Amino acid sequence: MKQLQYQCDALIIGSGAAGLSLALRLSDRARVAVISKSQLREGSTFYAQGGISAVLDAEDSLESHIEDTLNTGAGLCDSAVVRHTVMHGREQIDWLVRQGVKFTTETESDGSTHYHLTREGGHSHRRVIHADDATGKAIETSLDQRARQHDNIDIFEEHIAIDLITGTKLGIPQRCMGAYVLDKNEHRVKVMRARFVILATGGASKVYLYTSNPDVSTGDGIAMAWRAGCRVANMEFIQFHPTCLYHPEAKSLLLTEALRGEGAYLRLPDGSRFLERFDPRAELAPRDIVARAIDHEMKRLGIEYVYLDISHKPPDFIRSHFPNVLRSCRKFGFDITQEPVPVVPAAHYTCGGVMTDLTGRSDIDGLYVIGEAAHTGLHGANRMASNSLLECLVFSEAACQDIEARLGMADEIPILPEWDESRVTDSDEEVVVSHNWDELRRFMWDYVGIVRTDKRLQRAKRRVDLLQGEIEEYYGNFRVTNDLIELRNLVMVADLIIRSAMQRHESRGLHYTLDYPRPDASRPPRNTVLIPAAYLPQDADAHAGA
Repeated sequence: MKQLQYQCDALIIGSGAAGLSLALRLSDRARVAVISKSQLREGSTFYAQGGISAVLDAEDSLESHIEDTLNTGAGLCDSAVVRHTVMHGREQIDWLVRQGVKFTTETESDGSTHYHLTREGGHSHRRVIHADDATGKAIETSLDQRARQHDNIDIFEEHIAIDLITGTKLGIPQRCMGAYVLDKNEHRVKVMRARFVILATGGASKVYLYTSNPDVSTGDGIAMAWRAGCRVANMEFIQFHPTCLYHPEAKSLLLTEALRGEGAYLRLPDGSRFLERFDPRAELAPRDIVARAIDHEMKRLGIEYVYLDISHKPPDFIRSHFPNVLRSCRKFGFDITQEPVPVVPAAHYTCGGVMTDLTGRSDIDGLYVIGEAAHTGLHGANRMASNSLLECLVFSEAACQDIEARLGMADEIPILPEWDESRVTDSDEEVVVSHNWDELRRFMWDYVGIVRTDKRLQRAKRRVDLLQGEIEEYYGNFRVTNDLIELRNLVMVADLIIRSAMQRHESRGLHYTLDYPRPDASRPPRNTVLIPAAYLPQDADAHAGA
């Protein structure tokens, strides 16, 4: 029996800071649906520890924040985007406070209170506002509660988007009109129609063997937008967080950069510090420098980890500033008030993504991309710490304003083609998915990691081409599952990362290659832009059709 097609004004795919803040901003004027492929809170925002960068201190300035961002971005930031984002920082903090987010304060000797600000790598001032060491959790919890209380927001948990539905499939001008979405509880694919579709799906760090990200970070939005015909840019710039806990049971425990901002040291097994040899800023150098220094020392000494040490600070200071880090490390047998803890770099943030303008619009009419899935030009070749949540909030507001201005002019969406499973069967070879998943993440770590070479990238390209062929054949013959959808997206994003890295014949920001160890001084810095061959792939979906 044919199901009724769900329809709304704005279909938001993703439920982190970008997606939920946009839903709340739009909900007074539009019917909004939020798609979350797990529980609403399960995403990178919830696990963000550090905070949000914004100019809130009298000794700081907008120009300083702009300069720090541009310097960290290694020549590839769009200065207009940086200025726009930084200029809207304070108002975004005020908006979060109105949503119920309680940021950490401190009391002066005269009894006055103000927000406690910390400093992280790349920043020249204290400008990172936070909620203890669990800022993302405070933000996500507040936005989650608000969204659930709003009558104009429909929430679809345990739903994963498969592909966007665009106008070209119906023979009309290119426009995004909805998405095919798998209901994981009912094991059926729904057609969800919308006048505007917003991808707020986060990054793609699960393409690597070691990552600080939760399991949902599989590049879904980037892959869907690419298949639909959007350009992507700067996918070679993958940020590796320098300090994730090294423990066989600690799947993705990030130890916040604020630890180093408050005086933690990185040490070798003999107890010596080493970062001064790589950068005069030592532990406060940008993440790419710190991660590369750790990688260098691990390879030089043949060790599996280095140590992060804040035990020289008073225990009460550590308990008050980092209660969640302290609690999390104790679960694995480490007491950061008494001893250093073993750490390794791990894939953390996708600086590239789907190309958008200052309103979040993509190349396809009706399709917006915000947050980590987007390439706005803010981060350039390297994201400065705590600029990511700021970007989510600034661009959700910009997208909201643009969508609201277009609501009265947007056409109603016609009935769309149903999902067709008449040519597929249930899989009897799930091992193919799990095997390909492991192989992909291992060769990406080995060949397209912190340090790259032409030979490593060529090896990775050959392997990803083989995997893409296997996965597309599998996708065309069997009913979709969550794991298959994610794997299909991951292998596509891996290919985009490899292709982008192969095009950059220099070392810049997060892309470091032994074959070209310095920036190319012969020409101005330029973005790596990948353009789809067509708005739809030649081998169109086996599943979608009238």
